[in-house]
Amino acid sequence: MPNKVLPTSGPGRPKDLAKRKAILEAAKTLFLSNGYDGSSMDAIAAEAGVSKLTVYSHFTDKEKLFAEAVKSKCEEQLPELLFELDDGVPVAQVLLNIGRGFNQLINSRESVELHRVMVSLAAQDSKLSRMFYEAGPQRVLHGMEELLRRAHQAGKLHVPDPLGAADQFFCLIKGGANFRLLIGCGDALQGSEAEAHVRDAVEVFLRAFRAD
Repeated sequence: MPNKVLPTSGPGRPKDLAKRKAILEAAKTLFLSNGYDGSSMDAIAAEAGVSKLTVYSHFTDKEKLFAEAVKSKCEEQLPELLFELDDGVPVAQVLLNIGRGFNQLINSRESVELHRVMVSLAAQDSKLSRMFYEAGPQRVLHGMEELLRRAHQAGKLHVPDPLGAADQFFCLIKGGANFRLLIGCGDALQGSEAEAHVRDAVEVFLRAFRAD
């Protein structure tokens, strides 16, 4: 008996994953370049090389597409910060590695553009802002929280409030330079200047939470 040939179209056929990916890539490009209001579904369809009907078949509306695009961009941008506490690696070195990765992430062109888009939407749609926060900043914060909790339990640091300390760590890394970059009145720290900034931030953090 010949093998049964599966249908390639018709009801129940999985949506074309290649087209979905193309739509998401187009959405990420246009939303970052033109903002939410400046990016139409027609323009996204044209950028992706598909029909507008195809866009709507994958994403029910513009808000849904924006949410998925931001989530995809956050997951794509998050560096391998590796919140691991290895007995053979000094905690100071672990914090330096995380600090360097985070500093590079937040000062990247795409990260700055994404943050500006989200700030522009802050007064319009808190649901999208919450989605962005959970997909990006919150994931990093919780990873750091868990690492600091393990460091406290192991006696490497004294961190009675790991979540609060994690927030303070990332605020130290951001500093004033990242804020100036976001509002367009400064440049990202580079090279030895960036390294010195991260080292100073880690040193301050270690002094505040050193184990007695």
